[in-house]
Amino acid sequence: MKYRAMLYGAFFLLALAACKRDAVATPVAATPPVVPDATAPDAASNQATAEIPVLKVGTVDGPAYELAAHRGKWVVVNFWATWCAPCIKEMPELSALDKQRDDIEVVGLAYEEIEPQAMREFLKARPVGYPIAILDVYDPPKDFATPRGLPMTYLIAPEGKVAKQFLGPVTAKEIEAAVASAGTAKAGT
Repeated sequence: MKYRAMLYGAFFLLALAACKRDAVATPVAATPPVVPDATAPDAASNQATAEIPVLKVGTVDGPAYELAAHRGKWVVVNFWATWCAPCIKEMPELSALDKQRDDIEVVGLAYEEIEPQAMREFLKARPVGYPIAILDVYDPPKDFATPRGLPMTYLIAPEGKVAKQFLGPVTAKEIEAAVASAGTAKAGT
């Protein structure tokens, strides 16, 4: 009987905790990257990223973003969410990188269930200089592996191939180092 009462109490607390997430959450800085349950059906939907991924998504405030249209530049494809503290922490640096380097562009892919208006409100408080798209978590882009955690970032080389993948927060310095190590960085841009 005592065991059953403890079990019900634990279930109640878990259910209550799950109900507290806001549409536009204010994250806690110490929140670790989220790792989806690998046994869930959604998590197993796509475990590999294509060598030359195709991506065409609608953006929150603008035209569709098509990865192939950005050939000739390095593209940072950043999977993130508004409730992910490490994701939010890296956004200003990614925005600055996008603005400062002519040869590097960033696109943010919000991997969460959020309405476009709620995303626009979030971006008013935390503006970025790169396009943001909201992904359908039940139908993510086919050419990218389902994120194992957030943030998940891909560096796409100018010819369209995946040059590097970063799981967890990434800095502009790490991206620039990866570009430089590929030997095709444009100095001074």
